[in-house]
Amino acid sequence: MDVIRNIQSFNAEREPERLIIKYRNMRLNPFVFLRGTCHLFYDRLPREQVLDQAPLTWLCGDLHIENFGSYKGDNRLVYFDINDFDEAVLSPCSWDLVRCLSSILAGAKSMGIKRVAALALCQRFLDGYVAALKNGKARWVERDTADGLIRKLLDNQRNQLRPQFLDSRTERKGKQRLIRVDGKKALPVNDKQRSKIITFMDSFASKQPNPEFFQVRDVARRIAGTGSLGVERYIILVEGKGSPDRNYLLDLKQALPSSLSSHLFVKQPDWQTEAHRIVALQQRMQAVPMAFLQPVKIGKKSYVLRGLQPSEDRVTLNGAQQPHLLDGVILTMGELVAWSQLRSSGRNNSAITDMLIDFAQKKKWQQVLMDIAEQCTLQVVQDWKVYAEAFDDGVFAS
Repeated sequence: MDVIRNIQSFNAEREPERLIIKYRNMRLNPFVFLRGTCHLFYDRLPREQVLDQAPLTWLCGDLHIENFGSYKGDNRLVYFDINDFDEAVLSPCSWDLVRCLSSILAGAKSMGIKRVAALALCQRFLDGYVAALKNGKARWVERDTADGLIRKLLDNQRNQLRPQFLDSRTERKGKQRLIRVDGKKALPVNDKQRSKIITFMDSFASKQPNPEFFQVRDVARRIAGTGSLGVERYIILVEGKGSPDRNYLLDLKQALPSSLSSHLFVKQPDWQTEAHRIVALQQRMQAVPMAFLQPVKIGKKSYVLRGLQPSEDRVTLNGAQQPHLLDGVILTMGELVAWSQLRSSGRNNSAITDMLIDFAQKKKWQQVLMDIAEQCTLQVVQDWKVYAEAFDDGVFAS
C-alpha cells in the first residue's frame, strides 16, 4: 500500500488551512497519527475470523482513548462517556475493541511506557468491558459515581460557570462578546460563510419555541480534534439567555460518510442523511445525549448541531502520568464501551443482550484481540515513520 497517496486521497477535499494543522499534528507521534488516520487503520486491519464473527453491535468506529470525555447532557448534568460518533456503524464489536486497544498501546509507546505496563492497561480495558457485558445492564458515569481522574474532569466542568467558559473562548466588547479568533481553536470566516450560517440559524431559530435564544452574535471556523480537521466546522455564538454572560456556544460540523464504509459486510439502515446516522447512533449509545444535539441540513449538505463542549475535558496521555494513575480510567472506558453496546442492543439487527453476555463468557477471543492490537500498533508505527519522512520532505506542505 502507498501510505502517502492513501492519506492524500482521503483528505483531498478538505479545507487546506485546517488540513495543514492536521498534517502537522500527525507528525508528532504514532498516537496522534493513529487518531488522524482512522481510514488507514481499517485498511490495514487483519481480516481474522475472530474479528468478523464477533457479535454485531453499534460501534463508535473511531474508538480511541481520547474519544472519551466529559460533557453536559441535554438534562444539564455532567457525564463521562464516548463522545465522538462520526464514524459510527453496525459491525462486529471486536473492531472497536481492537482500535481502542491499539490506541492504548500507541499512546503508551509515545509516552515511553514499557510494553508490560501498556499490556496491563489493555487487560484492564478488557476486564472492564467483559465484566460490564456479563452483568448485562447498561449503566453510566456521572460525578457522584466517579473517582480519580474522571471525577476531576466532571468536577471541573460542573464547577465551571458560564461566564468562565465564555471568557475562555470569547472576548468582551462592551456589553457584547465576540469569538476569540486565535489560530489555535478558531479561525475567521469570510463574508460568504458568515452569511450562510446566519441565514441557516435564522431559519432554524424560527422553528424553535424560543427563537431569540438562537440569535447569532458571532461565527468562526472551529479547530478541534485530529481526524476531522479540514471538515467544514463552525463555532456559533448565540444570544442564549442574555448577553454578555449568558450567551451559548454551539458547534456545527459537516457530516461525512463513515471511514469504515468500504469495509462493511453488514447491511446498514437507510439513513436520511449522514448527520441522521451520527445523531441517531449517538442517542442510542450514550446514556444521555449532548445538549442541543440534532441533525440539520444546509443546502445539500448535512451537519450535526450540538452544544460546544470544552476540548480540555478528556483524559489525555502525557509523560507526567504513570500507568497506575490511568488504571481506573482505562477500566471505566472498557465498561463504557460495553454499556453503549448493551444500551443499543437489538436495534436494527445488532446482537441482543443474551448474545453479548455469551460472548463475554468466552475467553479465547481476548488474547487474539490483544495479539491483533499489537500487530496493528506495529503497523501504525511503521506507517507513521513513512509519513514523518514524507512530511519532513515537504510532501504535505501545500
